[in-house]
Amino acid sequence: MRSFTGRMVIQFAVLVTLTVCVVLAAGRWFLSREAINGLDLLNQAEFTEIHDRLGSFQSAPNPTEVDRRIRAHTEVDSALYYFQVRDSTGAVIFRSTNLGASELPSLPNGVSRWTGQLQGVGAVRICDFRDGMLSVQVASPLKPVQWLLKDYERVSLYLLLGVALASVGQGWAFARLTLQPVRAIHATASRIRADNLGERIPMPEGRDELAALVHLLNRMFDRLESSFAQVKRFTADASHELKTPLTFVRLNAEKLRAKYSNDLEATAVIGDILEELDHLGQIIESLLFLAKAESGALVLTKTEAQAETFVRDFVEDAVALAEDRGAKFALVRADTGRIRCEQTLVRQLLTNLATNAIRVSPPGGTVTLESCISEGRWRLVVSDQGPGLPLDQLEPVFERFQRYGPTSGKAGNEAGAGLGLAICRSIAALHGGTIHAENRAEAAGFSVIVNLPAA
Repeated sequence: MRSFTGRMVIQFAVLVTLTVCVVLAAGRWFLSREAINGLDLLNQAEFTEIHDRLGSFQSAPNPTEVDRRIRAHTEVDSALYYFQVRDSTGAVIFRSTNLGASELPSLPNGVSRWTGQLQGVGAVRICDFRDGMLSVQVASPLKPVQWLLKDYERVSLYLLLGVALASVGQGWAFARLTLQPVRAIHATASRIRADNLGERIPMPEGRDELAALVHLLNRMFDRLESSFAQVKRFTADASHELKTPLTFVRLNAEKLRAKYSNDLEATAVIGDILEELDHLGQIIESLLFLAKAESGALVLTKTEAQAETFVRDFVEDAVALAEDRGAKFALVRADTGRIRCEQTLVRQLLTNLATNAIRVSPPGGTVTLESCISEGRWRLVVSDQGPGLPLDQLEPVFERFQRYGPTSGKAGNEAGAGLGLAICRSIAALHGGTIHAENRAEAAGFSVIVNLPAA
């Protein structure tokens, strides 16, 4: 079972049931042993009566005399005992009528008690007693003991089933009670996010293992809070320390371009510098965004909107972007329905996907967008007509600085920094969604599929 509570209940029930099973098995062994001992005591008492009736003999015991002295008594107790008398030579000189044609076996020297199966009689417990020159054997049938043990086994089985069912209920209550502090820890830990890292798990009373665990978790959250604070400070410092020099470089480059406006070669070089500065600024912004997203420092502000309206507004800009780069952009499906997201980030996600798709599509190629809403999920599919990707590259393409696909060589089709899809993955993850790529089956190119929760 996947649930720890469920596993704990099963383990508790199995442990209790096995314990009761062992106890009942031990009880059966003791009951069987005591029942046999009880038969031995009864056989002993019965021999005492036989001994009293036999009395003493002046000479070798005569079978007729033995029969005369104890026959009447053995007939009275024939429902409970079997009797047999042997002389000093081992010959049988008396048998009780209920033995029929059967004969009690002679026990080896040193053995006075024996339990076994006697043909024509059944299971018996035999006790062998010495009485002068005679050997008196008294046997008791084991059927009453067997019936008792069967009744015990039947009652034990019912009791075991009852204990198993009861232990499941008791185990559930025990597990719920035992794990209640753990659930409280889980609930508190689940509330601790990037926006409330200062919250801590309340310390339980006592100094047991649970208190030690809570103390350890709180120390871990202290370290996490410190790390997040450092990331935020680094993000702010990096944004300031990197952007400010770039701004000064851009200003100076603009001054140089104005000063050397008549020098075509200098103007071209300065233009290249300004383009690289723009490229570097985009990389810095992308890296800062990824740092915030992956550290949990980025908090979304979600709003509701109509999916169809949102998509069509984006398509207007995507069509202009595609035409500027010699391609086409088409909306092939736009389901109606409510969505809830950080609209700016989702628009950035679609822009990155559209830009990549346009970049790898051939001149005049068409990039398509599908927007589907079903079962509480919002599915966005951006497809291009490029060369596609090897299967082993479909997952790594979402890593940082991974570039894919050829460019058409037209203006604006230069390779990017390889951060666009990494940003898309972070945006999808921030919304509790997923993103993956797959080659198109019906045509050249590949598709990027984004699954986000709907409203």
